[in-house]
Amino acid sequence: MRNFLLFTLLVGGLFSLVMTNFLTLDENSELFLDNSGPYIGAEFPKQLGFTGKGIKIGVIDTGVNLNHPDFFNQDETSRFLKGYDFVDNDSIPQDTNGHGTQVTGIIAADGQLKGIAPESKIFSYRVSSDGESVPSNLIIDAINQAVEDRVDIINISLGVNMTHDKIDEAVNNAINQGIVVVAAAGNSGPDKSTIGSPAKNPNAITVGATYNNRDSSMVSTLEVGETQFQVLPMLGTDTISDPISTEIVFGKYSRENDFDGIDVKNKIVLAERGGETPDEIVFFSDKEIFASKNGAKGLIVYNNQPGIFFGELIHEYVSEDYYPSIPTVSMTREEGLELKKIIESESVGTLNVFNHPDFLATFSSRGPVSPFYQKPDLVAPGVFVNTTSLKNFYNITSGTSYAAPHVSGAIALLLEKNPDLTPHEIKSILVTTSEVITDEYRKEFEFDAGGAGRIDLKKAFNSELIFEPPKLIFNLSENKASEEHEIKIDSLGKTTNIQQVEFSNTDNVVFDYEIKDSSLYITSKLIKNELGNFETRAFITNNDIVYQIPMIVKVSEASIVILESENELSFQVKRPLDWEYAKITITNSETFEERSISITPKKFESLKLYDAGKYWIEANVKNSDDTFDVYEFYEIKKDLSDQKPIVENSELPQRALIILGIIFSIVIIVGLKFRKKSTEVVDQHL
Repeated sequence: MRNFLLFTLLVGGLFSLVMTNFLTLDENSELFLDNSGPYIGAEFPKQLGFTGKGIKIGVIDTGVNLNHPDFFNQDETSRFLKGYDFVDNDSIPQDTNGHGTQVTGIIAADGQLKGIAPESKIFSYRVSSDGESVPSNLIIDAINQAVEDRVDIINISLGVNMTHDKIDEAVNNAINQGIVVVAAAGNSGPDKSTIGSPAKNPNAITVGATYNNRDSSMVSTLEVGETQFQVLPMLGTDTISDPISTEIVFGKYSRENDFDGIDVKNKIVLAERGGETPDEIVFFSDKEIFASKNGAKGLIVYNNQPGIFFGELIHEYVSEDYYPSIPTVSMTREEGLELKKIIESESVGTLNVFNHPDFLATFSSRGPVSPFYQKPDLVAPGVFVNTTSLKNFYNITSGTSYAAPHVSGAIALLLEKNPDLTPHEIKSILVTTSEVITDEYRKEFEFDAGGAGRIDLKKAFNSELIFEPPKLIFNLSENKASEEHEIKIDSLGKTTNIQQVEFSNTDNVVFDYEIKDSSLYITSKLIKNELGNFETRAFITNNDIVYQIPMIVKVSEASIVILESENELSFQVKRPLDWEYAKITITNSETFEERSISITPKKFESLKLYDAGKYWIEANVKNSDDTFDVYEFYEIKKDLSDQKPIVENSELPQRALIILGIIFSIVIIVGLKFRKKSTEVVDQHL
């Protein structure tokens, strides 16, 4: 039966809707990914002669513009190697939308525009014609075809904000076949828990989007005393050489008559969006003009309704000779009213507008996706990216769709250098060598937003160590104040020379480490029982290269103890002392197969596990007042899969068991009656 669940193509966030430009080039000119490529270190491997040659990359998207000159070899033969059109069911995946052509150009364009891996081989799988949606069964078919075609990398810049088991199964199958799968995180940020399949898959490399190394990658800050506000530079505002520190004055709606009797010279004006009545139109450009005419040094416009907004000073109704003369930023209504109240007593603030390429794009989707692993894995430039388009032109576009192919192209260069690297090793290298990213106030982005950081291909290319796993989660409680994790280290045939291991500062946890037999053992110890999730990193220096291991410490009020006897797990609840009921779910981290049991202080149950591997343990513990969640990792080392029963009865739903029992009873009763009736008929003929 056809699966009609539709997946959306990640066609870009807010910026792509308002900032797309078409570019034409002179015959002798050459357009590089001149900002994003060099910024992630892509020029370094190219200078060494690596171009992705021989690496096969499958792009599952809207197809590719087969006529674009940047997808032809020097002898004018097409660089399109193979693929399939799952929409029209033929072997010509011609793009009619443009999204797939844009994605492919970032990876592999080799003409006037140079992609990250310009000599890689292109495999295009067309699963959508309009760029709006695609049935999930076509994605599965495309992944399976890419596996059959033995590609090295699959780039998927589409998805939904939910889990799709069949998609995840196809992704896992590809990865188990040695194919690296790269997925765009999505464009549903800044809301949390907005990453779905296939980006939600723990084994895929999930990529969020940052700004780009361009003049238009601006952020702004506003500080009044100890208070920091979120402000966004309006379109048309320029960066400033030095922060502006001066008095902030309320200027109503920043109209011409609003400045009567108000001295705003050399001050920052705070104004409300719009006018006094709902039908009054006051352009942001007019607000800026009147504020600057009265000598203001800056303008802050807060929303006239809840939430943030992106203002535009440059628009179709402004005069051609208009150019903004003072920095103008926007903020939420809530923070605007707060600021309005603050400046009644503390009026001096500091406004700054500056370039910040590693700022996380607002539209980039966020986690969390699971208590057992973190997404996205890393980020790459996905705003104002040059790439190929339909009609043989070029354009600038934005979205996590265009961050993901930066990573796919980078992986092609890594595989050209070392084709024996596995998908998990590639992921480890990229995560541990990524560059930590910060917000406008230089505070690190949370892992659920920015992953480990921005891809650094130069550092990844020079990497000499592979860490498995490349991320850690510690689960602590008052009852379990310490936990140790092992990280296996592969030195890729070279001598390990770890010079230093350091940890970022945390107030309630201290860390220690030991290096032994090609493994790094990291121990966390709770020194203050502060509940919650805390993020930190381990920094490991080897031969002067600094690697990072993202680490999350979860401190829970509840705790359990796991006991094992011959692959049979049983559980004891230690906290809270007055617990009444606990549901425990055990998930195979490879197959995602779930099994559950329920226990009470008077009811004991255990669970037999047959497959060796790592398991996720989730316990939902209840008392009369609350429910507490406990998370643990457990490894089954002995494989008993050959003893696994065909049907396990560990947690068939109780209702299902009752129904099966009733059906079985009815069958027996009917059978007995039929037998009795048959016997009676025979007796009458005797």
